[in-house]
Amino acid sequence: MIREIVNIDEQLCDGCGDCVPACAEGAIQIIDGKARLISDLFCDGLGACLGYCPQGAITIEMREAAPYNERLVMETIVKGGEEVIKAHLNHLRDHGEHEYFSQAIDYLNEIGMSYVISELAESKSELVCGCQGSQSKEIVRQESIEANGVRYSQLRQWPVQLHLVSPLANYFKYSDLLLTADCVPFAYADFHNDFLINKSLAIACPKLDTNKQVYLNKLVMMINDSNIKSITVLIMQVPCCSGLMQMAQQAIELSKRKIPLRVNVISIEGEVLQDVEINI
Repeated sequence: MIREIVNIDEQLCDGCGDCVPACAEGAIQIIDGKARLISDLFCDGLGACLGYCPQGAITIEMREAAPYNERLVMETIVKGGEEVIKAHLNHLRDHGEHEYFSQAIDYLNEIGMSYVISELAESKSELVCGCQGSQSKEIVRQESIEANGVRYSQLRQWPVQLHLVSPLANYFKYSDLLLTADCVPFAYADFHNDFLINKSLAIACPKLDTNKQVYLNKLVMMINDSNIKSITVLIMQVPCCSGLMQMAQQAIELSKRKIPLRVNVISIEGEVLQDVEINI
């Protein structure tokens, strides 16, 4: 397949090795005094190593390469111990590679290392890559939604898109999750006051977003591992939006815990058409 992958210029490389620990997949090693990409299977093409080469010898190119294989990577990663595993998972999470993240979690569960998953959510260590746009952040808000004529946002986290959020982020722990179609906040005027206040948030488009299985896996992890207390689903009245409600139902059915599910349907005019609790 044609994909992005690391290219190392041997003429520029001086073998310093700074790129080796920066590669969370262990795809680069120093061999015969030069940095080498040991296998296409191990390189995800995200380029976390680029900024660590003082000679500028590492670039990203498009070429024919074997598909990245997360399972093979994990077989190597686990040999490095818990800190290496956490660094790799942080790397995947902060680049939005949640399909690979889910595969890595599945592998850890299979080999009896699920405890590392819980430790990851609590880890305060510095992340391997600096992707600030997708790094988890909790936001402290005022108790009141409005004071002195000023209305305050009730968003308590970043990021919010279901593709980008980590299901193990601290802001999901023991929270009430608001799962909303991304059109809803534009249609419903009092979204923050009536729905978002005191809730964690994940937004998605059940029609346009791809790879729904990753979304489903993440919701199951929120229920099982982050112990969310409930899910409130907000969808528009259009037929394609019902997929988000069905995804929440399926996640609860597949999880080890059964939690309350509430569904609100919003009209294009911005009115609540339906507010029901679904028994699963």
